Amino acid sequence: MGAVYFYHLTRAPLAETLATLAEKSLQAGWRVEVRGRSDQMLRALDQALWLREGFLPHGLAGGPHDADQPILFTTGAGGNAASCVMSVGGADLAAEDIAALDRACILFDGDDLDAVQHARVQWKTLTAAGAEAQYWSEESGRWEKKAESKKEA
Repeated sequence: MGAVYFYHLTRAPLAETLATLAEKSLQAGWRVEVRGRSDQMLRALDQALWLREGFLPHGLAGGPHDADQPILFTTGAGGNAASCVMSVGGADLAAEDIAALDRACILFDGDDLDAVQHARVQWKTLTAAGAEAQYWSEESGRWEKKAESKKEA
C-alpha cells in the first residue's frame, strides 16, 4: 500500500502548495491526478497553474488527451495512469485507491473547520485500513512533519 501525506494548509494558498507538490511529483517520475469534488475549484486551480511562473504540463479531464496528461484535474478517477493522487476540496480517497499508488496527498484548509474534521476522519479511516500516513503542517512558517503512522510488521 502506498503512503498518504496530509498537508494542513495555514499559510500558503492551495494553488501554491499544489504546484510545489505536483512539481516534486513530476521530478520523481510520477503522473499526478488532482482529484476534487467541484469542477469550479478544479478550473480555478488549472487557471492558477497556467498563470504561475514555470511550466507544469496539465489539463482538465474530459479532453481527447487525458491519458497523455502528466497532471490531470478530475472529479472522478482519472485516466492518466497516475502514481500520485492529490485530493483537494474534500475529495475522498479510499484505502483501495492508496494501495495502487506510490503516494497520495490530502491537502486541506486549516481555516475551514469542516475541512479539518474531514481530514481527521480520513486519517482515522485510512490508517485503520493499513495505510502509512504522515501529517505535515506549515504553521511554523515552513513545512514540518508533525505525526506519522506506520504499518505494523
